[in-house]
Amino acid sequence: MAAINGYPALAELHGRDLLSSADLTAEQTLALLQLAADLKAGRIQVDLAGKTLGLIFSKASTRTRVSFTVAMARLGGQTLDLNPQVTQVGRGEPVADTARVLSRYVDALAIRTFAQEELADYAHWASIPVINALTDLEHPCQTLADFLTLQEAFGEIGGLTLAYVGDGNNVAHSLMLCGALLGVHVRIGCPVGFEPDGAVLEQSRTLAAAHGGSVEVLHGPVAAVRGAHALYTDVWASMGQEEEKAERERAFAGWCLNEELLAEADPRAIVLHCLPAYRGLEISAGAMEGSASRIFDQAENRLHAQQALLAALLGR
Repeated sequence: MAAINGYPALAELHGRDLLSSADLTAEQTLALLQLAADLKAGRIQVDLAGKTLGLIFSKASTRTRVSFTVAMARLGGQTLDLNPQVTQVGRGEPVADTARVLSRYVDALAIRTFAQEELADYAHWASIPVINALTDLEHPCQTLADFLTLQEAFGEIGGLTLAYVGDGNNVAHSLMLCGALLGVHVRIGCPVGFEPDGAVLEQSRTLAAAHGGSVEVLHGPVAAVRGAHALYTDVWASMGQEEEKAERERAFAGWCLNEELLAEADPRAIVLHCLPAYRGLEISAGAMEGSASRIFDQAENRLHAQQALLAALLGR
């Protein structure tokens, strides 16, 4: 039987869904980061033998698919790839039917899809935990890895400034919400017209006010990164926006996270990117490969953060 004693804040997560970074409390988020760090260092082992995680991925994936699969294997469980192209999901079977059937076969579902509403439908009909492995609205698993990387670099997270430059997309949304819970000062730098969702912005500011952080939206890259402890960017055209790629590249001219922007940040600043990256567009090769980069540590931390999440949702 799995055991995660010593992390009392995680007790209430057993059997729960994770659809949004805001589904967690500050205490639960910090406890997940601590559990992830302990799993990474080998200070604790969790046994999920006999448990099965189902993956339903309607979007292409490298890091999310592999990290969830390896995380489950390291916990002693197994993963079943429920590719929509080779299951009845791809032929239009209703979510209500799929979710109820799969609840009788597997112990949790990680879903990577376009609409947040589809994810919510799965969570409504399933009787097992449903995990947001990315939607167009949020990417909470990525953000757990991001703040684990920040914690490794600086220790205490509260009071740090994280500057995200680029499109106000799903990654930006989860950074705002999770950062607000952790008392981080989150700055979103983006061109006019590419701001984060207004409802998510309001929600994150409410959370930030309660936890000592702040959330700003700025329309100049230098203003966004000045003095920041972490500089973060993402692709300018996300999956499903391929037809807008050329238009977006024109709109984001001057927004590349490069050495000049890095020079405006805190001298200890680290560089983050959730990958895949396009060198010379949203990030320069120098910033990505330089001494400040923690991008590949960040990618590795997807494994450890998701291991902690699975242990909390499925362990006892």
